[in-house]
Amino acid sequence: QVRLVESGGGLVQSGGSLRLSCAASGIRFSSNTMGWYRQAPGKQRDLVAVIDNGGNTNYADSVKGRFTISRDNAKNTVYLQMNSLKPEDTAVYYCNAKMIWTYWGQGTQVTVSS
Repeated sequence: QVRLVESGGGLVQSGGSLRLSCAASGIRFSSNTMGWYRQAPGKQRDLVAVIDNGGNTNYADSVKGRFTISRDNAKNTVYLQMNSLKPEDTAVYYCNAKMIWTYWGQGTQVTVSS
């Protein structure tokens, strides 16, 4: 059974930082491209950052220079370090695993107050 479990969300003031974690089980983690997506109320789910099995990364323009995605294959965990947070970063953040199949976590709420 595949499980992606996000943690680390919460309430933070504008300019603050959070680190999200996503622990994966039931997949060959090191072979998967891992990503973070977010969905604000009334909006579609958008890509935030991805990291492939070679460690190559890609970011949405809105988070470049502020967010960093990383992975620890020994721990089957992907991280999203979020710095200089803005109110517009407020959303539910979802972990995503993609190889042949695509899997999603349940999401973790991030709220940035102004």
